[in-house]
Amino acid sequence: MGRTLRRTAAFTALWKALIKGSGSDIGMTDRLAAMPRMMYASLRGRYDGLGRIMLITAATAYVASPVDVVPEAFFLLFGLADDMIIITWIAGALLSETDRFLMWENGGKAPVGTGVIDGEVA
Repeated sequence: MGRTLRRTAAFTALWKALIKGSGSDIGMTDRLAAMPRMMYASLRGRYDGLGRIMLITAATAYVASPVDVVPEAFFLLFGLADDMIIITWIAGALLSETDRFLMWENGGKAPVGTGVIDGEVA
């Protein structure tokens, strides 16, 4: 069930980014700038995203590798659908993981520009 929730969160993050655009969400430049910091913090063991980063890297390597040509050679539609699903997952996982990292980096608070206002409910 945990894997399904993570997969669903990745697709949900991608869908929100596609629908909302860059309105109130974190901009792509902020996400791209956060990626090297996220990798460094993960490799140093300060951030717990190393497993997810390795999965994203493995999925990217699969799509870019010659091994991925095999499904296209035998099952053209299945092979292309397979690539589309994996690329969509990669994009959603990157969006989800950068959101999570930026929140971790800000000490558990939502990053600036997300439309979340700190406060208390009375």
